[in-house]
Amino acid sequence: MAPHYEFGGPIGAAGIVVGLPLLLYTFAFACNDISGCPAPSLLDPSSFSLESFKSEVGWPGFSGLHSWEVTGVTLGYHFFSLLLWRILPAEEVLGTKLVQHGRPLKYRMNAFSATIVHLAICAVGTYLKGADFIVWTYIADNYVQLLTANILISTVLAIFVYVKSFSVDTNYPNKDMRELAAGGHTGNLIYDFYIGRELNPRVTLPFFGEIDLKTFNEMRQGLTGWIIMDLAFIAKQYRNYGYVSDSIVFVTAFQAFYVLDGQYLEAGIMTMMDITTDGFGFMLSFGDLAWVPFLYSTQARYLSTYPVHLGWAGVAAASAVFATGLYIFRAANSQKSLFRSNPNDPKVANLSYLQTKRGTKLLTAGWWGKSRHINYFGDWLQASPFSLPTGISGYTILSAGSTVATAHAAKMLDGRVVAQDQARGWGILFTYFYVLYFAVLLIHREGRDDVACAKKYGDDWDKYKKQVKYHILPYVY
Repeated sequence: MAPHYEFGGPIGAAGIVVGLPLLLYTFAFACNDISGCPAPSLLDPSSFSLESFKSEVGWPGFSGLHSWEVTGVTLGYHFFSLLLWRILPAEEVLGTKLVQHGRPLKYRMNAFSATIVHLAICAVGTYLKGADFIVWTYIADNYVQLLTANILISTVLAIFVYVKSFSVDTNYPNKDMRELAAGGHTGNLIYDFYIGRELNPRVTLPFFGEIDLKTFNEMRQGLTGWIIMDLAFIAKQYRNYGYVSDSIVFVTAFQAFYVLDGQYLEAGIMTMMDITTDGFGFMLSFGDLAWVPFLYSTQARYLSTYPVHLGWAGVAAASAVFATGLYIFRAANSQKSLFRSNPNDPKVANLSYLQTKRGTKLLTAGWWGKSRHINYFGDWLQASPFSLPTGISGYTILSAGSTVATAHAAKMLDGRVVAQDQARGWGILFTYFYVLYFAVLLIHREGRDDVACAKKYGDDWDKYKKQVKYHILPYVY
């Protein structure tokens, strides 16, 4: 039987493994604080010069992309996260039952309190040193090298779990309760390396005990690092201009809420496809450690060089969008959770449902009668204000006294002029990429879930889809 591939199969997996790191480097250089966002040469392809482009983006040479010192500091950050996981009080929860073993694994969870410790340390440092606190300046001065370090660490981790997966005893059940992911052992090296062969790879270390690598990396360093990087760019904006704009405060505050809320409700990941179905490979290791902190902080990085002032009306409008998305996301998930745990509760007792042959009841009313994944729409909607405060983005940095010095919204940065000029609108490619990417991600995830549910429920799933017609957004998709 031919293996079932996702993400475009081996070719798609290879393209992602190579392409996504290159995309992060493109964002780092093409949207910069040296010449503009995007770099001016990109706006005039007819006269493009590689040497001129290198000068505009501050190209350090290939050797300059990496620093052993920065890699060591990054490893120290990861180790500190592991130490906090071990020493802080934690909630121990059981995951869903493993397919081959019929029993759940136990997980140790304290990501929220660990992040609070990180932030407390940063708060003390900022109180003592202000915007010149070493964490803030180190991130700004070594941004590309930090990116490289996290790409390398995530790749080495992916190689480690791939090799380790071949020691899984496939005569289930085994004494270690190790399983291969259903779609992760196709026999194609690049695809299996990308998607992840082992479902829940774990390591046991002295003092630390058994560590579940997938959940540990998914909920800690990258998410916490996302907040820390946002804060570093607030400090950078203050060093650049002597003030902090309402837009960067808004972006950082709401992104921090998004992260901390997820970490506070960490046990909720136990039912997510990432945990229950996907193996741990390059897809998740790179996504957790490099993609999340560096792509998702793009808006704050942009605003650190080109502040946008929203005013109360702008803040209120963006807040309303966020609040609406959060309400839909929370209300839908809470309704489903309540229906599963206590179907006789008055809040859900009168909702219609489809009784499946498996014994499971699928809601066909309430939030879940509007679409099969209305929660995805809420999740996307609450994330869209992350980009909105950047406005019609794009800027060019020129020497003082240039002809755009008097242009509307021009700003002075270290004796240089920062103005939108001909770059206006082109910065959207960077600052709004997250919104587009997240939409594609959720649509793709819904498609994967549809396939999984079709296998799980059979004909009942077809009946359900006839009653709940829309995938995510009612009347649209």
